[in-house]
Amino acid sequence: MREALAPTRLRAVYDHVAGRYDFLHGLLTARSDQRGRRLLVENAVSPGDRVLDCGAGTGSTGLLAARKVGAGGKVMLLDMSNAMLGGARHKAAQLGLQDRVATKVGDLLELPFADDSFDVVLSTYSLCPVVDPARGAREMFRVTRPGGRIGIAHSTDPTNRLLRWMAEGVENLVWHFPSISLGCRSVWVRPTLLELGCTQRYERRIGVPLWPFLVFVMQKPAD
Repeated sequence: MREALAPTRLRAVYDHVAGRYDFLHGLLTARSDQRGRRLLVENAVSPGDRVLDCGAGTGSTGLLAARKVGAGGKVMLLDMSNAMLGGARHKAAQLGLQDRVATKVGDLLELPFADDSFDVVLSTYSLCPVVDPARGAREMFRVTRPGGRIGIAHSTDPTNRLLRWMAEGVENLVWHFPSISLGCRSVWVRPTLLELGCTQRYERRIGVPLWPFLVFVMQKPAD
């Protein structure tokens, strides 16, 4: 796995790109990022749920969840960048969803919530840049209630060897420009959740051939 950017530098990168993040990430992923968000919400979130979106950024996933939970549900958007959350708050107000949504600045690797706090915990592309993705997955597990669901979308490697070689070459170049790479790299956290006793409910590979995403939903043991 490629070494992650230091947390302070990563936060500075996201503060810097907050105003154009949605456009940039959508462009670089040929809009497959939004497809991954829709798939997670469709397969993990139910009306009335209490949802945590970890690394929520500008709220693209969390606001989809806020629509689905309805008036009886709540969505907490957590991100290390207040500038990114500012975009989320603006979009929530535009959509009339501000009563269902709250925001909090915090660290995905040390979630500021009690154990078993949420019905659903989501991470869309936010484990890819952190220094310890497995620790992030364990934190997501901790704050999910027994029987609750954990939905994750993250970058993964192409299955074809030639495409992997090509992707590595491009990434070696792009990695020198954090405002473009956004610190993202392929990660692998499903084994961590399986070791914790989760069962898999859904899986889908999506995205462009050189930079695919793995989208999956796990269920925490009920007891």
